[in-house]
Amino acid sequence: MIFVFPVYLLVLLVFINRYFGGMFLKRLKGKDFDATVAGYEPTVTVVIPLFNEGEGIYHTIKSLLGQDYPTHKLDIIVVDDCSTDDSYAWAKRAEAEMPQRVKAIRNPYNMGKRRGINHAVRHATAEMIVSVDSDVIVERTAVRKLIDRFTRPSIAAVGGRVCVSNPHENWLTRMQTIKYFFGYEYLKNLERYFSSVMCLSGCLTAYRRHVLIELEPILEDRNVFGVSIKYGEDRFLTRQVVKAGYETTLTLDAICWTVAPNTLTKYFAQQLRWRRSNLIDFMCGMSHAWKLHPIVAVHYLSLFAMLVSYPLVIAHNMMFGSFYDLAFFNISVLALFGFMYWFDTRHLPPDQRVHPIWFLPMAVVMPVTYLIYTPLALFTLDSSSWETRGKPPPAAEPAAPPSPTNPVTPS
Repeated sequence: MIFVFPVYLLVLLVFINRYFGGMFLKRLKGKDFDATVAGYEPTVTVVIPLFNEGEGIYHTIKSLLGQDYPTHKLDIIVVDDCSTDDSYAWAKRAEAEMPQRVKAIRNPYNMGKRRGINHAVRHATAEMIVSVDSDVIVERTAVRKLIDRFTRPSIAAVGGRVCVSNPHENWLTRMQTIKYFFGYEYLKNLERYFSSVMCLSGCLTAYRRHVLIELEPILEDRNVFGVSIKYGEDRFLTRQVVKAGYETTLTLDAICWTVAPNTLTKYFAQQLRWRRSNLIDFMCGMSHAWKLHPIVAVHYLSLFAMLVSYPLVIAHNMMFGSFYDLAFFNISVLALFGFMYWFDTRHLPPDQRVHPIWFLPMAVVMPVTYLIYTPLALFTLDSSSWETRGKPPPAAEPAAPPSPTNPVTPS
């Protein structure tokens, strides 16, 4: 019990920071919390890293071509990381339909998301780079809403909001719908207040191109014990931007939609990849976390401490017969969250919200991910897999694009 008590205090600290401290600071700042700049329309290149997305990439490109932004100031570069399916052919089809605005290129070998984006950034000439994942659909005003948040030169990156496009598919997607809601409505408010958001999703984030060029040497050489790392690229990039002294922020007005995993196999594969990303980011961030604002630094370090210590609490409770006490505590907290979710989303259309009871499965899912996947992630940090996108081709054997004499066409 002596060991468990400090961890509960740690959980309480994280809980207060994320849910109450952040909301207090948001209200304290008022309208300035989401300040915008009028009339700012720099040139924009949307970069889409691609790997084994199939026909979905075509629809993602189409959604971006319809953006509410001057067409002569927005173009798209799709960079294929040697997909093993027909993804590249679908990207080339979009290029053929709109050659003046879409360019599809291919990496010389499977090099991972971040280095693929670097490849595309080198081809771009625009002032702003908007990174969009290949499996999302972007709302028509998203790019403009991102650009509106670059209110000062010190802001180097602005992230958007990710919503679940299949909320009512089954209990698992319903649970994730609520999880995504809290992730954006509450969990990043403290970091947003201090303009030091530590993780901006690659699903939808805008960067100043000169900052990406400045950081390119660091972004190109990312490894753990000599093993190239391809997971957690979004978190790694955001941390490097903050480490370089720039500001990062987030807007809830720029929205994209992604398909949430609909099976436990897919979900846990995603969680394992994210857990690796969290662990490696926190461990590497320890060297410079002290440079952050003291409140952000304490928040950042407390999240790391909880990540590594909470599995021990779960194991302790299981060994000494007090697991049901922990389960009751988790269910009580989740019930509170469910009420908060119901209250905050009661005005939304039925197709955009779910019943709050579907958050209760987290009482089982969360302990499993902490107890099993935290140590598993710790011992597999040297993985270089995209995890949920199939097996990449060997780096030593670069995959060639379809031959002009034997083209691959979408089915």
